[in-house]
Amino acid sequence: MTGTRGQNLTAPDKAVPYGVAAALGFVAGFVDAAGFVALAGLFAAHVTGNFVLIGAALVGDAGGLVAKLLALPVFVLAVAGARLLALGLERAGRRPLPWLLAVEALLLAGFGGAGVVLAPFSGADSPSALLVGMLAVAAMGVQNALGRLCLPNLAATTVMTVNVTQAVIDAVDVALGRAADAATRARLRRILPAVLAFAAGALAGALGVAYGAFWCALLPVLLLAGLTAAAARGLTRGAAPPV
Repeated sequence: MTGTRGQNLTAPDKAVPYGVAAALGFVAGFVDAAGFVALAGLFAAHVTGNFVLIGAALVGDAGGLVAKLLALPVFVLAVAGARLLALGLERAGRRPLPWLLAVEALLLAGFGGAGVVLAPFSGADSPSALLVGMLAVAAMGVQNALGRLCLPNLAATTVMTVNVTQAVIDAVDVALGRAADAATRARLRRILPAVLAFAAGALAGALGVAYGAFWCALLPVLLLAGLTAAAARGLTRGAAPPV
């Protein structure tokens, strides 16, 4: 489907600045760490860690088992909802990226707002704690989906294992002079911002929730609001070429 100026609105945003990956990586690291500290070890940004913690909770005294069990279906529903929204927007001739970013910002605003109003929680699996935690999980599900749907030239912004592995391989090849091709160096430049920003976000999120409670969610919400505005204006302007 094309817009009024003939641009393809259904195509992914294939040439966005690598700084967008850094911003989204910071958001994911922030929310993951804040959720882990405030919600009995709940991982909001990815489900793998929750699988491990479920096993630990079954044999130990760790709380939050219900939240960790709910995280997967909520994550799946958020991804499915993001896909359906993107398809509907494409049929209407609208670019999905700014809308998905706005939805993520609203979910994180709900996470922070509900946390401010409802905390302290009576337990890790209390209804109020589950509501707050699942809002964070849903927000990260949307971010995972928009990365796949709209930002194919960027590194993954929520799960860093693959990113770190590839970055180390590429860095070793570059250091040994084995990476003469521009693609390897470009891939390293693409991955590193997301990895470093995720680490910085995790530190900021842990400190933020420790000293600012759920008010700290204002920071990722404001970052997402800025990305939403930039996407609405045309995020691809002056972007790096896809790799």
